Amino acid sequence: MEANSRETLQADFDAFNISEKLGFLLEEPLTDLPDYYREWLDLANNLSHLIESRKLRDLVHKMPVLSLHLLSDHRELRLAHLALGFISMGYVWQEGQHAPAQILPKAIAFPYWLVSNRLGLPPILTYADSILANWKLKDPTGDMEIGNLDLIFSFPGGESARGFCLVSLLVEMAASSGITGALQVMHAIKNSDLIAIQKGLIQVTQSLKKMKETFKLMHNHVDSTAFYGTLRIFFSGWRDNPMFPRGLLYEGVSNEPISLSGASAAQSSAIQGFDALLCIQHEDEAGAFLTRMKDYMPPAHRQQIETLSVSPSLRDFILSNSSPDLCQAYNSCVSALVDLRNYHMNVVAKYVVVPGNRARAMGCPLSGVSTEWNVKGTSGSSYMVFLKSVRNATQKALILEGTHVI
Repeated sequence: MEANSRETLQADFDAFNISEKLGFLLEEPLTDLPDYYREWLDLANNLSHLIESRKLRDLVHKMPVLSLHLLSDHRELRLAHLALGFISMGYVWQEGQHAPAQILPKAIAFPYWLVSNRLGLPPILTYADSILANWKLKDPTGDMEIGNLDLIFSFPGGESARGFCLVSLLVEMAASSGITGALQVMHAIKNSDLIAIQKGLIQVTQSLKKMKETFKLMHNHVDSTAFYGTLRIFFSGWRDNPMFPRGLLYEGVSNEPISLSGASAAQSSAIQGFDALLCIQHEDEAGAFLTRMKDYMPPAHRQQIETLSVSPSLRDFILSNSSPDLCQAYNSCVSALVDLRNYHMNVVAKYVVVPGNRARAMGCPLSGVSTEWNVKGTSGSSYMVFLKSVRNATQKALILEGTHVI
């Protein structure tokens, strides 16, 4: 790689808070805060036990309202946001979906609101928290593979809870070379460098294929019954949720309830970045939902997607050039994203739709709880409609033979 292009890429990494090796994962997340915040970390570190023993809410009620005066570093703020997010979800859902808390106490709500404002994130557990910033190495000198990884904080669900987050993390890590490739393509278009565009697209394609292969680890590490019956509810938010008709009241922050969505794969900056690069147009409800999910991403990551979106159109560039190799590279990339989305649908069918239908057949109302899409649906059915819409929009981006700009 030429020195000037290397410098350009490094400037992008710095501007968009991207790690060349880890992509959008937070590099070396902290696991500890100044001792002043010990109560937050004690609750978050013992969360599963406190939820299962029904003690978390009582302990939160006894907590003082802490200030943020000792938090300055970005990673300190991310750990505080992660801890408060886990505590909030545990507090709200401690008694299960039959009796969710309608008010988040000031001891959590007020500092959570302040931390969120400083980070540019909403005061709810996001994908950027639970996946991108929630990891540590068992052996600091070892590799980043699932046997050497652990979570900083976890929900009830045992090994399945751990596996769900860690496999998702490894999928995001597999996206890292594709994120770099997308930036290379973006700069190559400006220079009309056909060879560099093709090389960048091949890199994105390989990355998408690696993401799909990594995704397959989910079946080895996550039990569908544990995911659906135990873990899933802790990622449920309070927007478009019949159990929160107006949202959740954040005590000491607002006199009106606040509506926020739970953590979702739709909040993956990598996937939305690939959509932006490939000029994939999501419309109607699906498009509106994906647009809203950008508000749940760290601002620097959001900015990377926006930069790709407003850059000269890759698809138009290819249509205006008569390069079969470039067209093939683009179509291969789109097809790899279609394959990844098809595989995601299969995973959702196994972990949400099938157990949801089983629960509904047994008269369990949990089938009406959704973590990622319109909760008016049951058993994940509306979310499947969303996933099919997104997959179909991706397929439509394929350039058909003989298509060209006149």
